Amino acid sequence: MILLEIHNRILEETLTNKIKNALSGHKQESTDVVIADFDGVLFHISNLSGDKSKLRISILLKFYKQLQEHGADELLKREYGAHLIAPESGYNVSVLIDLEKLPEDWEALVRKVALLKRHCFASVFEKYFDFQEEYCDSPGRPVQKRAVIQYRDEETMYVEAKSDRVTVVFSTIFKDEDDMVIGKLFLQELKEGRRASHTAPQVLFNHREPPLELQDSEAAVGDCIGYITFVLFPRHTNREARDNTIDLIHMFRNYLHYHIKCSKVYIHSRMRTKTTDFLKVLNRARSQSKNTEKKTITGRTFIRKE
Repeated sequence: MILLEIHNRILEETLTNKIKNALSGHKQESTDVVIADFDGVLFHISNLSGDKSKLRISILLKFYKQLQEHGADELLKREYGAHLIAPESGYNVSVLIDLEKLPEDWEALVRKVALLKRHCFASVFEKYFDFQEEYCDSPGRPVQKRAVIQYRDEETMYVEAKSDRVTVVFSTIFKDEDDMVIGKLFLQELKEGRRASHTAPQVLFNHREPPLELQDSEAAVGDCIGYITFVLFPRHTNREARDNTIDLIHMFRNYLHYHIKCSKVYIHSRMRTKTTDFLKVLNRARSQSKNTEKKTITGRTFIRKE
């Protein structure tokens, strides 16, 4: 199945083109680009104080304050260092690229900027992965409070760490009954896939009601609500594997709905193809009237319409 890119391709290509033009000595042009991403996230590429040589990249996340509670600011400082500047008005985080002071490995910098949304999400996962490691070393430590991130208007992510696992629960809305059916089949395939790979995390699905882990919370209940639970063990959360785990899991909700839509498109295209084939068969089988020429006993001819 197709994996969605974890970075923003439009952002990366825009910055790459700007930097290549600057390195080639071409005239610099003003920049004002707004890019929409998944989960209602917006990027804004502009010039700082009107200086065409300074590219300011800003990101807006409606749930950034919730991420700040779990160390988002500290993680971004670690990743972007001196490139991090005061946020643009109306945005949560801003990063600056100076076209006149580009590092030699500017491609790596551009890729890191394109991962800005991913790094914002990563803070909550890294925090609870660390908690799980601490519990293993000191089993008597008190359990940390569950993280609740409302990453969409009606959808929430829950992260909780225990001594032997980290549990990540996504709530998602299925606006169409067909989406629910296809989603269940899709998640069943993920569950069955664990038999082929024992290192894969456990995946559970609950419809209408939240899983047992959220019974004591204010998790929503309804016919169109589904809960997907990932059980991540130390082999998924250790220092060597955690980056890949974060890359995959923070995009899972979008990955699920993307493949539901792709499945519906495929089903509709197959239905249209079959309908076209049936119409061709009916057209060939349809009796067509024929004009047949006959002769009388006297030799005269006439046409009898059948």
